[in-house]
Amino acid sequence: MAQKNSAPHFLAHFWTHFAWPWGHRNLIWQFARREVLGRYRGSVLGVSWAVLTPMAMLAVYTLVFRHIFKAKWPGVEDGNMSFALNLFAGLLVFNWAAEFLSRAPRLMTDQPNLVTKVVFPLQVLPWSALMSSFFHVLVSCAVWLAGCLLFGQGVHASWLALPLVFFALAPTLLGLGWALSALGVYFRDLGEIVGLFMGMLLFLTPVFFPLSVLPDFLQTWVSFNPLAVPIEALRSIGLMGQWPNFANLLTLFGIGIGLTICSAWLFEKSRKGFADVL
Repeated sequence: MAQKNSAPHFLAHFWTHFAWPWGHRNLIWQFARREVLGRYRGSVLGVSWAVLTPMAMLAVYTLVFRHIFKAKWPGVEDGNMSFALNLFAGLLVFNWAAEFLSRAPRLMTDQPNLVTKVVFPLQVLPWSALMSSFFHVLVSCAVWLAGCLLFGQGVHASWLALPLVFFALAPTLLGLGWALSALGVYFRDLGEIVGLFMGMLLFLTPVFFPLSVLPDFLQTWVSFNPLAVPIEALRSIGLMGQWPNFANLLTLFGIGIGLTICSAWLFEKSRKGFADVL
């Protein structure tokens, strides 16, 4: 009977402690707030770097690809701002994933004092890391939307679907965060491997090109990249004034939920040895 009820019990535990940790909302918020403020503490410009950094990256990428390599964005009129806005949409999503996933393997090892506290809910650390990295997404998105308003198609009703783009990707990132943070305790090289992988993934993700320019067989393979769907959806919403493909977003969300359940199970099974390893 115990084995029979083990799956429902885990799913209930998953919902209250992993998927919807409402009881720890203040703790998550305080950790996320501390991470954001601590990142810019002591700097002259402070939180302004959250705006300046993506703008500087966008300027560099635009200079290199648009003016040095003479790249043109397919399907749009030749112009610096069109290229920059399409590029920025890709970087916005990719940088969120890269920042969070590159840090995930070190979430437990960076705070061993919390790991040794049996009562501390370690599963909220990926939540707070995701929220703190999402702060930079919000700032970058505001800058991008301002550019779309000035140089794009203006304001459209499709902008209402913007939260759905990030909501659809969040479960996948959280699931990977729980898995990587658990495995990172036992395999210390995992952080370097993830950083190297994200560097390669940048050029296998439709950041510098639209998915439509690839041959059909390559589109199929690249579409398995979980970042491809939100990037294409973001461009449709902001630059074309079109509603995104809701079926693709729903599929991504569903796959992400399945990943979070598996990752939560892995995290629960492996967390018993965290304190001994650290």
